[in-house]
Amino acid sequence: MAAPFDLKNDDVVVIIGSGAGGGTLGNELAQKGIDVVILEAGGRYEYDDFINDEWDSFAQLAWKDMRTTSGDWRVAKDFPNLPAWIVKAVGGTTTHWAGASLRLQEHEFKTLTTYGKIEGANLLDWPITLADLEPYYAKAEDKMGVTRTNDIPGLPGNNNFKVLKAGADKFGYKECHTGRMAINSQPRDDRNSCQQTGFCFQGCKWGAKWSTLYTEIPKGEATGHLEVRPNSMVIKINHDATGKVTGVVYADKDGKLQEQKARIVAVAGNSIESPRLLLNSESSKYPHGLANSSGQVGRNYMRHTTGSVYAIFDKPVHMYRGTTMAGIVRDEARNDPSRGFVGGYELETLALGLPFMAAFLNPGGWGRSFTTALDHYDHMAGLWIVGEDMPRAENRVTLHASEKDPHGMPVANVHFDDHPNDTAMRDHAYRQGAAIYDAVGATRVFPTPPYPSTHNLGTNRMSENPEHGVVNKHGQTHDIKNLFVSDGSQFTTGGAENPTLTIVTLAIRQADYIAKQMAAKTI
Repeated sequence: MAAPFDLKNDDVVVIIGSGAGGGTLGNELAQKGIDVVILEAGGRYEYDDFINDEWDSFAQLAWKDMRTTSGDWRVAKDFPNLPAWIVKAVGGTTTHWAGASLRLQEHEFKTLTTYGKIEGANLLDWPITLADLEPYYAKAEDKMGVTRTNDIPGLPGNNNFKVLKAGADKFGYKECHTGRMAINSQPRDDRNSCQQTGFCFQGCKWGAKWSTLYTEIPKGEATGHLEVRPNSMVIKINHDATGKVTGVVYADKDGKLQEQKARIVAVAGNSIESPRLLLNSESSKYPHGLANSSGQVGRNYMRHTTGSVYAIFDKPVHMYRGTTMAGIVRDEARNDPSRGFVGGYELETLALGLPFMAAFLNPGGWGRSFTTALDHYDHMAGLWIVGEDMPRAENRVTLHASEKDPHGMPVANVHFDDHPNDTAMRDHAYRQGAAIYDAVGATRVFPTPPYPSTHNLGTNRMSENPEHGVVNKHGQTHDIKNLFVSDGSQFTTGGAENPTLTIVTLAIRQADYIAKQMAAKTI
């Protein structure tokens, strides 16, 4: 493990956040002999520390710092201070994610070209293509041990999947299987295989699910080139008179402010904290925040078009036994505007434990239909909708005018209005999900509104033209050469697929670029 790097060492790369983007980038750079400090706002919990209880685990891992919401989305009404269900701990949201690892489709990199201009949407083609990413996708799938790639078998199907598969087959869907999951179906990479415990969202106690906490980070630390500092909340990024970033100010575990000097800074704090930090780093040189000459920092926030469908059957299902996301239907992921919307969506099995089911099923409604649904919990099957939502300039993360965090910095406000395309897609997905369950004799089917999001995208988007976004095709900010963005906030558009695999893929590619630029002394 690396000895602590000196605060005045301005040769290090400082990465803010240790999740899919930050943790991967840190390891990739360390493997190349580059010194890295990762500053993580949360604590470090190894997998023995994880708690197989939903609310206790939420208390341990979730990002509960004050945030506010606005807009017409259901989350703003039901969970006004919890727009996102992400993690504040070493490993970031890779401790909490379900493991679904799907490549974006070719057309999803060029949505403006494919869908055309859509009123009220701020569509833009990515400055990269699927072909550009394919070699890096292959590296990411190998690194993460994604099932159904590299001759790794798929996971076994639990009852929740068997119900989905039977319904999908009867309904006429063709692509339904146990998914491409970054969960070991057999021992691999010195980690166990999945024991089907069912607490994927609470941290995998077996280490079977890929997480930077126990894959990338220990490997990076073993090189002597990576130091991870938990309980280090970054407040501000500093720069010199030329505009180049020089280091970051953070509150350490005792609440004391420290400055870590840096040669390069990479921001990987998820799509809410990353723009908040850039905006909070305003100065006389950058009065609108760092990397924001375009005015695009914080804009184009996407969270995927989501929702759930649960169904009750005559016979027990016990959907909570086994992998949380135990299977997928991909037939609707295509772009087919004849359905009444552009873009597509995935249908993925989802099981919530009883405490979360009570919280999310019908927030604020404890009527008879709700209580009878909970009475039939063990007879229930469930699926989650994941679809491409439209980027909108007004859907954005801004600094709250008066609410401050304990360090005196403005908190993030997350504003989101559903685009008509999002609503049309969700309604279609509710109908199709219900039809799957009806095909196998569901006695009752109920659509469920979106939960606080785990997929947070956009807000520092990639663009060819600096006026249209925040970073270039390598995640390097257009305005500041030695400032990078390394998380899902760099997504130009969202695609229909769960984003983690693409975040990891972009981090591997970004590490190659940073190493080359450092060697050439251009940054």
